[in-house]
Amino acid sequence: MLPVPVADLKPNTYAYESSPLVKPTGFREYDARWLFEKEINLMGIQALGLGIATLMHERQVRPEIVVGHDFRGYSSSIKMALVAGLMAGGVKVHDIGLALSPMAYFAQFALDVPAVAMVTASHNDNGWTGVKMGIDRPLTFGPDEMGRLKEIVLNGLYQEGKGGTYRFVENFPDRYFEDLTNREKLSRPIRVVAACGNGTAGAFAPRILEALGAEVIPLDCELDHTFPRYNPNPEDMKMLHALRDKVLETGAEVGLGFDGDGDRCGVVDNEGEEIFADKVGVMLARDLSALHKGARFVVDVKSTGLFATDPELLANGAETDYWKTGHSYIKRRVNELDALVGFEKSGHYFFNAPIGRGYDDGLVSAIAILDMLDRNPGKTMADLRRALPKTWGSPTMSPHCPDEIKYEVVDRVVARARDMSDKGESFSGQRITDLVTVNGVRIVTEDGTWGLVRASSNKPELVVVVESPVSEARMREMFKAVDTLLRENDEVGDYNQTI
Repeated sequence: MLPVPVADLKPNTYAYESSPLVKPTGFREYDARWLFEKEINLMGIQALGLGIATLMHERQVRPEIVVGHDFRGYSSSIKMALVAGLMAGGVKVHDIGLALSPMAYFAQFALDVPAVAMVTASHNDNGWTGVKMGIDRPLTFGPDEMGRLKEIVLNGLYQEGKGGTYRFVENFPDRYFEDLTNREKLSRPIRVVAACGNGTAGAFAPRILEALGAEVIPLDCELDHTFPRYNPNPEDMKMLHALRDKVLETGAEVGLGFDGDGDRCGVVDNEGEEIFADKVGVMLARDLSALHKGARFVVDVKSTGLFATDPELLANGAETDYWKTGHSYIKRRVNELDALVGFEKSGHYFFNAPIGRGYDDGLVSAIAILDMLDRNPGKTMADLRRALPKTWGSPTMSPHCPDEIKYEVVDRVVARARDMSDKGESFSGQRITDLVTVNGVRIVTEDGTWGLVRASSNKPELVVVVESPVSEARMREMFKAVDTLLRENDEVGDYNQTI
């Protein structure tokens, strides 16, 4: 039996090699993220695997699980430590090797396995590691499962078991490739730049898009886990700028950027305009609601207000539900409401039947974008963008805030906003008309301009987004008001980027 984990150990010592290191803050709302070697060691990962096995037994889930790993220099060793813990807990492990997160989710269906544990730090910088987990396909862990897993692991409440086995599934990417490409090809060879930031998607995305009939121009698709140019994150402006430059250089019709584990897709149009993922979502919602009348969509609270106000969506009878940010939350909400698609501003899109299986897959998103262009002959991606009502929105901005205090800071901000609203105080020079508190607080003023503050679920940061349907000046006024509110809290640090 493994010892009870500790929260702090000095590397290069006997204790570090003999005890599980697991920092409690690594257990996030819906997945797990740690700085490898500083916040978790290999024995800690082994304890996590045994904890997952214990939770599976508690929930009476058939003890079989799919595992895979992303392309980082240390991910394979982390996965094998996780496998050791799972097998010690009596679980049969199906290892699909180097994979995208959606490939691991697909494997649950293709291999008829109930659970998944994908080793990935997604878009986080090198040094980070983590696990995306689920025991009820197509769903991944939410706060209840993560809370119980944390309790099991940190208190050493393991349940060892017999019958644990290991199986490597050879050539599994070919099955994923067949699943996405066994359909009609595009009616014409749409010219697309595929940017992968030297991350995992580089091994799969260009080949899949080419098989569908696209003319693919690869950008940073060579696997290199040092990420020499930029982090594979389609919300990162450095990646989007590189994608923009390549689109303009080559005359491509669209640029598609994939994150480190391939479950998100960022978009640049043919004129080099970097379209935020929520606006792309509105474009897709317009396209799909014309085919599926009365379609229901789920979007996160960071997303544009156009989902609720766009005339074309309203004319198509579309309904939109604003929900908590986070792939696990949106995925569950899509499943609960039987929505057609869930959209997150971060670029996670959850296509339900008949398009997908309810989980987030950047390649499925890319294919939906190419299908949209294919169904609109004579219209460019820029034409479809310009057809949307104009709004001015910010990127996702993230001021630093320690994991240990960030939720308390958000609670203070929510309370302060409520107090201002109750007293009729103005915010950014206008009356507050609505406070959406399903996830942090989204402060809406009388002209429709809004600002959001929430805690990041996977980094020691807060999340700030602002948007105005009126003008860029109003957007900036809202940002200033939100930032002033945040600066009442000394724990809030500098932003990663601002408008």
